[in-house]
Amino acid sequence: MKFLFLLTAITSGLLAHEGHSDHPDPATAEMTTAASLFLASLDDDQAKRARFEFKNQERENWHYVPMNDRKGIRLDSLKPHQQHLAFGLLGSGLTQKGLMTATQIMTLEEVLRSRGGDPEVRNTQKYSLAFFGEPSLKEAWAWRFEGHHLSLNFSLVGNQIIGSPAFFGTNPAELRQGPLRGLRPLGEIEDAARALALSLVADGLLPVFSEKPPREILSAQDSKAEAQETQGALSKNFTSTRVKELLALIDLVAAFQRREITNETRRKIHSIQRKKIHFAWGGSLKRGQAHYFRIQGVDFLIEYANTQNDANHAHLVWRDLKNDFARRSLKVHYAEEHQ
Repeated sequence: MKFLFLLTAITSGLLAHEGHSDHPDPATAEMTTAASLFLASLDDDQAKRARFEFKNQERENWHYVPMNDRKGIRLDSLKPHQQHLAFGLLGSGLTQKGLMTATQIMTLEEVLRSRGGDPEVRNTQKYSLAFFGEPSLKEAWAWRFEGHHLSLNFSLVGNQIIGSPAFFGTNPAELRQGPLRGLRPLGEIEDAARALALSLVADGLLPVFSEKPPREILSAQDSKAEAQETQGALSKNFTSTRVKELLALIDLVAAFQRREITNETRRKIHSIQRKKIHFAWGGSLKRGQAHYFRIQGVDFLIEYANTQNDANHAHLVWRDLKNDFARRSLKVHYAEEHQ
């Protein structure tokens, strides 16, 4: 009963306090409520670790390596009911597929620990939540869920949720032994990209820019992603079938986040940008061998690299070249405030 009272009080308070704003998008309202509930469950010490000012530079300090000094509050410092609320918040930004993929990636830390990895480094609870600003239906705020091979960044500006940078990694990329044999969290995306590359080669186009792939995603962990060299095959030269296959591949990556978050970006890609997308492949086209691909449009970049550990360690990232961490949206928001 106490929990239900808290839920009602927070939801009613948000809507009443900011009822003068436009009708909130369901995704925005649900995420704001979920974040408020989680933060309300924290004690003072926990809240001190979890909360930051919105303008704190830490907001754009994202990583995907198994480092020890991530800012925020770790899962293993939460009580069971707080962990449930944390995953409820994560589910407000991800689809069922995205949440399943994230939990599979976290599970792989236990696989690496069981193979002799450092128990502290390979800790399935070594993921942190950080909040920037106060959850609100009017003021800009943001939050992050991050640990090894996961960095999910959500920025809320008015009725808009910006979900980039978004990083998913997997080591191993494919489990080849044990009870989880065959698990490939990013396998569907890799297979679809390889199939597209092979089809483009058969069509006489040249998506392969190098026989040797880059060792890593080229945008790295930079807070601001730069457009990469325009290599590979350009979508304006594709057949209609290949364009559909390229858009379907982009949609596979976008499908990790709920549609309300990705709809506008996907709409622009499918309508305005569909003939201005470069698809580039580096490395072998044979499954199980080192490779890399990227999809680059007018203002977005998707990179995938599976080169480490005998091509069994994959990294996938989606970057918005203009609006990572809501940079463009915030400029518009603050400009409107001062009109």
